[in-house]
Amino acid sequence: MAQLDVALIGAGGIARAHLPAWTTLGARVRVYAPDGQAPTLAAEFGQAAVASREEAMDGADVVDVCTPTDTHHEITLAAVAAGAHVLCEKPLALRAADAEEMAAAAAAAGVRLYPGHVVRFFPAYARLHPLITGGGLGRVAVARFTRTGRYPTWSGWFADPTRSGGILVDQMIHDMDIARWLFGEVVRVHAHHSGHLTAPAPEGAVATGTAVLTHATGVISQIVGVWAPPATPFRTTFHIAGTGGTVRHDSLASPGLRIVGTVGTGAAEGIPAGDFGESPYTTQIRELADAFAGGPEPRVGAADGVAAVRIAAAAADSARTGRAVELLPPLAPEGAAA
Repeated sequence: MAQLDVALIGAGGIARAHLPAWTTLGARVRVYAPDGQAPTLAAEFGQAAVASREEAMDGADVVDVCTPTDTHHEITLAAVAAGAHVLCEKPLALRAADAEEMAAAAAAAGVRLYPGHVVRFFPAYARLHPLITGGGLGRVAVARFTRTGRYPTWSGWFADPTRSGGILVDQMIHDMDIARWLFGEVVRVHAHHSGHLTAPAPEGAVATGTAVLTHATGVISQIVGVWAPPATPFRTTFHIAGTGGTVRHDSLASPGLRIVGTVGTGAAEGIPAGDFGESPYTTQIRELADAFAGGPEPRVGAADGVAAVRIAAAAADSARTGRAVELLPPLAPEGAAA
């Protein structure tokens, strides 16, 4: 694979997961962050920090967007206009219309846009996909996914629903994407959230969300998310039942799973790590980098990112109104890669 020239925008927690992967793959990376943290992060991995976003993007093959969600739309459109491929952290945007515009702009410009749906690259979920789609559980009836981690108080924007979308959009979109990947398009969403749902969020804040998804295939999936007090261990589970049996997973059954990180210049808290072999972030970025360099399409594409935003935004609408939200079939941008 040819060496890629990458502009990494942002120097927060998720950038600290992405930059080691790019470095491992031999990419040249220029890091820019408006908060002034780029020099520290870049130096840690032997990469370059630059003083402006324009300088970072100049000549880049790929722009990796690792900034708060409310900035994704504008940065991605600027990267596409500069002729760069884009890896954009999840969610692609807060609004479905913005995500659709991002995908359409990339398709029109002939560049690739991929969302950072890294859970598809975690071993348990990667193994689950061929099991379900290959009929290993027969006809699936119901599925339940949970995700628990500490409330992300280390960055104030997470608690602000106008910037992150809140727990339904920021955290639970991971499992919404997995449910759609496994069981097909979602046609109905009914959701609820409670707890501390506004900024600022004090230490010890708690928020929870629940979403019930009805898939066009008839499968019903339940997504449960928790932003918990600081001492709560990170945990993900799933339980899927079909006519051919059931499958369960609990990440705490793996003694190597842990949360690493410190507030400030260290790795961000809330990023799961464990004895996975290769980091799922490296696996993800290797697969995307191959595609950026002209290789095969990866397991996640722009249409998946748009669909996940549609589901999460519908969940947020449902939680706000107390009513279920019906979803129309997605319309893929003309010429867009799936």
